[in-house]
Amino acid sequence: MKIITYNVNGIRSAIDKGLITWLMREKPDILCLQETKAQPDQIPEDEFNALGYHCHWFSAQKKGYSGVGLLSLRKPDQITYGMGIDRYDEEGRLIRADFGELTVVSAYHPSGTTGQERQDFKMEWLEDFYDYAHELVESCPNLVLSGDYNICHRAIDIHDPVRNAKNSGFLPEEREWMEDFLNSGFTDTFRYFNKNPHHYTWWSYRAGARKRNLGWRIDYNMTSRALKPKLMNAWILPEAVHSDHCPAVLELED
Repeated sequence: MKIITYNVNGIRSAIDKGLITWLMREKPDILCLQETKAQPDQIPEDEFNALGYHCHWFSAQKKGYSGVGLLSLRKPDQITYGMGIDRYDEEGRLIRADFGELTVVSAYHPSGTTGQERQDFKMEWLEDFYDYAHELVESCPNLVLSGDYNICHRAIDIHDPVRNAKNSGFLPEEREWMEDFLNSGFTDTFRYFNKNPHHYTWWSYRAGARKRNLGWRIDYNMTSRALKPKLMNAWILPEAVHSDHCPAVLELED
């Protein structure tokens, strides 16, 4: 089973840049999308349906902002929209799908780059997401938590750890949260298979950062302890250029 997470930074823009052709080639079993920036009626769903995908969207109340999606070749047994906390769900930040014994979540964690108020919101979200994930794994032990976490875990995950040490996304408290989250029973699947530096999933549009590979690894496929024996491989796809992010891939034993 192949699961891909991808922050598309506007699904309509990504489609214009060839997302459908890319999807036709990659053909993941499950595609988790973040930052769709569209209401469901603005998304050309027929193009995804034509490839065999069942599509589910959870959009922000504010138009052109945030939003997540989950596409699958197999019809989910159940879809759950949101975390059950209004101030997060109003921003369309999480969608969950159940497939038999497997549960997959697509989550778009907040960014704190616009100021202290949003950084505080991000830290509160992280606390609540931690609780949500641990409650969910009790009833759904085979759990995949995919998405844009907006955090680089360690220095190896960012191109310039020294100069970014005080920037949102690499703050000590964010990295400590990530460390605690992983130590509590979740696996960063990319790092499980790849310990090498210079692998990123987001690049600034400024100063040719992507061409020079000056990036951040902030997109993850996290898995629960019960899925560890089923991990087969994980990698990223930096050649996919429909967004300022790139996709991250997880292969699980079916």
